[in-house]
Amino acid sequence: MVAVDLEGPYEPRVRRADLGAVHWCVLPFRVLLVLTSHRGIQMYESNGYTMVYWHALDSGDASPGTCRTKWGRGRECLLGLQEGIFLIILPFHIQYRLCLPGELLPVATSSDCVADMVTADDSGLLCVWRSGPEFTLLTRIPGFGVPCPSVQLWQGIIAAGYGNGQVHLYEAATGNLHVQINAHARAICALDLAPEVGKLLSAGEDTFVHIWKLSRSPESGYIEVSPLP
Repeated sequence: MVAVDLEGPYEPRVRRADLGAVHWCVLPFRVLLVLTSHRGIQMYESNGYTMVYWHALDSGDASPGTCRTKWGRGRECLLGLQEGIFLIILPFHIQYRLCLPGELLPVATSSDCVADMVTADDSGLLCVWRSGPEFTLLTRIPGFGVPCPSVQLWQGIIAAGYGNGQVHLYEAATGNLHVQINAHARAICALDLAPEVGKLLSAGEDTFVHIWKLSRSPESGYIEVSPLP
């Protein structure tokens, strides 16, 4: 676990008001601590002291909370930005930058289906992609005017957490809605997933954390959700 203290001492190269997100990026041979802000991207060794990579954002691209989501995939670390997607490959150089319209907030990935990446924006629009040397847009799931700050992919299912406290489960290939969960009284801050056991964790601004068991009905093929104590 990593926590951010916005009141105590802080790294002088990153102002407290600039900090967007802090995440672990787990790679097969290395674990990195990734800090993102509207000034740029910083990567540290797991001890939190040794900086191994720095990328500054253009001043024209900078806005609070630009960098939101990090993800490790093999030797790669993918970051979702408002101005597009950076794909950073070790040893820490930008291989290519995919610019997509709109503001990309969360990014989720999966290796168990053709649609292996989903992005979202402040309108709640979800875009489903097949990654590779070129990113191919497969499906667009319309938003409904509510931000989607967190998404996850599991067995071809998109779990999307929204600013109204709801979690929606969609079929990635078609965009069909399986389940709508009134999960929290306030906005959802983050979703996380244990793919091996089909457990989804949601955290909200109401200070609650909930765990949900996901399963696929053998009769209908639809996803079923049950809360765990």
